[in-house]
Amino acid sequence: MMTRINTRVRRRHRVRGPVRGLVRGLAGKDLILWRGTSSFSLSLSLALSLALSLIVSLTLVLAACRQKAGDAATAAPTTAAAAIAPVEGAALPDSAPPPSFDSARAMQYTKEIVALGPRPIGSANHKKVEEYIYRHLKGDAVEDDAFTADTPEGKFPVRNIIAKFPGTKDGIIVIASHYDTNYPLRDTSFIGANDGAASSALLLEIANQLRGKERDGYSVWLLWDDAEEAMKQWSASDSLYGVRHLAQKWQDEGTLKKIRAFLLADMIADADLNIEHDQNSTGWLEDLIYRSASRLGYQSHFFAREIAVEDDHLPFVQRGVPSADFIDLDYGYNNVFHHTTQDTVDKLSPKSLQIVGTVILETSRMVDQKK
Repeated sequence: MMTRINTRVRRRHRVRGPVRGLVRGLAGKDLILWRGTSSFSLSLSLALSLALSLIVSLTLVLAACRQKAGDAATAAPTTAAAAIAPVEGAALPDSAPPPSFDSARAMQYTKEIVALGPRPIGSANHKKVEEYIYRHLKGDAVEDDAFTADTPEGKFPVRNIIAKFPGTKDGIIVIASHYDTNYPLRDTSFIGANDGAASSALLLEIANQLRGKERDGYSVWLLWDDAEEAMKQWSASDSLYGVRHLAQKWQDEGTLKKIRAFLLADMIADADLNIEHDQNSTGWLEDLIYRSASRLGYQSHFFAREIAVEDDHLPFVQRGVPSADFIDLDYGYNNVFHHTTQDTVDKLSPKSLQIVGTVILETSRMVDQKK
């Protein structure tokens, strides 16, 4: 579950200038001027005078418009695109090919995870999805962070799964998704197609793209974090059990200071995809995301709305790790499908998986190049 705070929708506005009113006013005077025939010379003189006035007026209007445009360029931005400022030290790899990502395979993984049924922590199906993830990572460098969480519903085993893909640079990019489903809905048919399954599948496909390749950049660690959902009611203490434990562990071990970016994917396969501009995410990293989306031609699916989101990235944000959340919290009209039994595969799109998968990979490459 994620909490909305200070929602602000950004819309483009059509601005109308004063020229139309000026021309209409002069046209009206011109009709009155030529109504009589006895004052032809005077009318002609007035007409020439009005024409000259029109030229001068239009010149002044255009100059004012240019001045306003210049002022607007230095004023605070009013659209998401305008809000993206240059990132010092970042080189846009325009000559590089777009990242590879097999959206059909990612969708197939999503369907296979959903077929396991509801997957709240402590359930047999939760154990099945753990085994499913491990099977697809066979041969990769995988470790886990297993512990027992003390929750309002009692003690539960929690397991974070981390697959590590080495790079040539000293540092780590973490790409994360939770894989559990909502615990309070455990006795319903809630299968979390978008909320847990699709983003977990997305990471499996990213693993396919990283596997067996020497990465010219930071190491990438894929994190399937556990026990993200609240056991009773979302709060700072009843949520994010897996990432809270792991962030503290990595801080104690000294791993945290090596993380150059933490990229979270959550609810990213909605057929009507609109990724939020998250106010709780790191500004320069959000900038890189928008630039990556723009380079790939997907900018229309990003940042139409600003919203502060409480999600798996928060424990890392709070510890100073550059973090960003890829999330679409408008799942169905007014978010009607979120945390309901209507969160099913038919609401999802391979195209949305393609968009988010490639933008995450492109953002990772841009983080590699940031000085």
